Amino acid sequence: MKIVLAYSGGLDTSIILRWLKKNYQSEVIAFCADIGQEEELEGLEEKAQQTGAMKCIIEDLREEFARDFVFPMFQAGAIYEGQYFLGTSIARPLIAKRMIEIGRAEGADTIAHGATGKGNDQVRFELTAAALAPELRIIAPWREERFRKQFPGRAEMIAFAEANNIPVAASAAKPYSMDRNLLHISFESGMLEDPWFDASGPDARAMYKLSVSPEEAPDVPEYVDLTFENGNCVNVAQVSNLRTKMSPLRVMQTLNKLGGKHGIGRVDIVENRFVGMKGRGVYETPGGAILHFAHRQMETLTMDREFMHLRDSLVPKYSELVYNGFWFSPEREALQALVTETQRNVSGVVRLKLYKGNIIVAGRKSPKSLYDPKIATMEGDESAYDQGDATGFIRLNALRLKVRAALKHARK
Repeated sequence: MKIVLAYSGGLDTSIILRWLKKNYQSEVIAFCADIGQEEELEGLEEKAQQTGAMKCIIEDLREEFARDFVFPMFQAGAIYEGQYFLGTSIARPLIAKRMIEIGRAEGADTIAHGATGKGNDQVRFELTAAALAPELRIIAPWREERFRKQFPGRAEMIAFAEANNIPVAASAAKPYSMDRNLLHISFESGMLEDPWFDASGPDARAMYKLSVSPEEAPDVPEYVDLTFENGNCVNVAQVSNLRTKMSPLRVMQTLNKLGGKHGIGRVDIVENRFVGMKGRGVYETPGGAILHFAHRQMETLTMDREFMHLRDSLVPKYSELVYNGFWFSPEREALQALVTETQRNVSGVVRLKLYKGNIIVAGRKSPKSLYDPKIATMEGDESAYDQGDATGFIRLNALRLKVRAALKHARK
C-alpha cells in the first residue's frame, strides 16, 4: 500500500504521517505544495523523512495558485458571509489536484489528509478527489475512532510529538492552529475557541505573522496605484508612470507587503461551516483585502449596471461553492464563464490610500469608463441629461404602487 499524504509539517500531519505508517503498514509519500508558506518550508523534507516518510515532494505552485485560483475567484468578487476572503478554501482544490497527479505518477492507490472531522477541509479535499479521481481511496484519520481514542485532543498530540522526537511548532503555550498561503494566514482553536476572547488585544499580539496592528501602523498614509486588465490586477505601483506588468504571484506578494505594513486585512469572524456547526476563525489577508476593494472600485466605473447586479446576485452562491469545496463542479465552472464575460471591460487604474487598517479610494480612471461627466453634471444646461424625461419614467414606475394603494383604501 502506498499513500500520498497532504503534509504541512505541522502538528496534525506530522502525527498522522507516523500513525499511517504504523497502522496501515504502508509507504507514505509526504506532499507539500508551496503556495506561499515562506519560512515554514525550511527543513520540511528532512523533517518528513525523519518522521517516517519514504519520500517528501515539495513543489512550487505559487504562480499557478495566484493565476488559476486566486485571480479567477477575485474576478467573481467572492467573499464568504460578507467577511471571509476564502484563503484556505481556495487552496485546497489545488493541493488535492496535485496530490492526485503525484499519486498516479508514483503508483499510489490512496491519498490521505489531516483535516479534522469537524471542519470544512475534509470536504474540500474529498470532493476534489471525487471530481478528478473517483477511483482513489481516501484515508481521513480524524474520522477513525482508533485515531481519536489515541489523540482525543491537541494536548495528547503535542505530548506524542515530544515523546517521539517529532519537531512541531505547536506547544501548550501556542495551542492554536495556523494555515498559511499566498492569500492569507488563518488561526483557529486554542484560546480562539472562546468567541469573547479579544484577538486584537495584547494577549494575541504575537500570533500575527503578516501584518502589524492598525495601532502600530505608520502615522503617514501611503498611496498606491493598481492597474487592471480584464478584471485582473497587472501592476501595483507607488509611482504613477511605472506600468511594468507583474505576474499574479508578484502582485500578491507586493500587496501583502503593503497591506501588512499598514495593518490591513485582519478579520475575526464566527462563520457557518459546511458541516453544520459554527466556527471562530481569525484571518490575516492584507493583499487580498486591497485587491478585493480595488477591483470593486474598478468595476463601479466600467461595468454596466444590470451586468454588475446580475453578477452580484451570484456572489453568495459562488462563494459558497468555493467554501464548500465545489471548485471542480460544473456549476462553479458555469458561473466562472459568466464572470469572465463580465470582466471584459474592467480595465484601468485605481488609486488607493492605505492608512492604519483602512483602504480609502483616492481616484479611478479607465479608457472604458461608463461614467460620462456630460450626463452626470449638475451644471444646468451643460448636462446632456434632460430632467424632464424623469417625469414619465417616475409616473410609469409609480403606476402599480398607486393601483395597490387604491385597492387598500377601497377595502377600508
